[in-house]
Amino acid sequence: MTHTLKGDTVTQSTDHQPALLVLADGRVFRGEAFGAIGTRLGEAVFTTAMTGYQETMTDPSFHRQLVVFTAPHIGNTGWNDEDNESRGDQIWVAGVVIRDLSHQVSNWRAKRTLVDEMIAQNIVGIRGIDTRALVRHLRDHGSIAAGIFSGEAAQRPIEDLLAEVQAQPSMAGADLAGEVTTDEVYEVPAEGEERFTVVTYDMGVKLNSLRNLRARGVRCIVVPANTPLQEITQYNPDGVFVSNGPGDPATANEMVAIVRDILAAKIPFFGICFGNQILGRALGLSTYKMKFGHRGINVPVLDLAKGKVEITSQNHGFALEGKRGQEFDTDFGPAKVTHVCLNDEVVEGVALENGQAYSVQYHPEAAAGPHDANPLFDRFIDLMAAHTGRSTAETNQA
Repeated sequence: MTHTLKGDTVTQSTDHQPALLVLADGRVFRGEAFGAIGTRLGEAVFTTAMTGYQETMTDPSFHRQLVVFTAPHIGNTGWNDEDNESRGDQIWVAGVVIRDLSHQVSNWRAKRTLVDEMIAQNIVGIRGIDTRALVRHLRDHGSIAAGIFSGEAAQRPIEDLLAEVQAQPSMAGADLAGEVTTDEVYEVPAEGEERFTVVTYDMGVKLNSLRNLRARGVRCIVVPANTPLQEITQYNPDGVFVSNGPGDPATANEMVAIVRDILAAKIPFFGICFGNQILGRALGLSTYKMKFGHRGINVPVLDLAKGKVEITSQNHGFALEGKRGQEFDTDFGPAKVTHVCLNDEVVEGVALENGQAYSVQYHPEAAAGPHDANPLFDRFIDLMAAHTGRSTAETNQA
């Protein structure tokens, strides 16, 4: 197989090599390898997004997951240098499962092919399988441990491959934020005049979250997961942001305790995805593992306060326990469930009723097409302005 890009021909070294996708329940899908050759284990999940495979693959929230794309044709826009969601442009998915691989790249921003990038980053893929049958299986039985085996590994007995898949650690109980977070503090300067300083806890932060903050005049001090409150006070933050990230929120006890300290200090708080689960736990709610999660770019969410439906981008396999409109007492004052998913009533947002802290399960920074939820960043700006006693107009002029 060859892949063409701007008149150049790139030869893929994995032409017609066999590959297997083995699920922990014994289901086996046979296809051909693409990208790197070898073995990759992870949790098999599916995303219904029709675009954005590059953003998906570089999202740290997909760490240790084998991502099945329901879109039948992948690779057509190649790979560019602008759309990566991770610092260092790292691909975080454990492996990629697709039906058809595009033989030609057609996008003016493309610098190389998807296969080029997968080989460069040693990412294993399998193509040519019936992804519709696979997604129906995952929908009916839930996300499940799996493995992609290609090259020589695909020649091993199925029983051996199945045993290897079944022996891998479960995603339930997995503490993964420490594997994707930054190792050191770094600063992302405000775009234009600086209006606020926000400490951002990197649980697996997407770069577009930082872009949205800095575009609003926010200087972001990005700190590793589990950085104590005492260490962030040196930056005199106007607010704290906790990002998306991978793993089971039930394991994040240290981060939950830190958020409770932040709430007690009455610092404005905003959380996204994993940050929503952390805030919910800090307020006293529990979490659970979903059957197959929400992964896509057109998930309808109801804002209960406004009575407005937002079309959202989502990627999560865990959620908060709770019900539509639920109100509950916390150590920091009354709180409530603010958003629910219209597909299945899953909790999509929580907040303190005094407005000091709020979070959503979906991704307002995503730009997959709808921008319905993007004003949530403006809400954070207004919250910090009110907290500092400055009007939004004043901060706009800063």
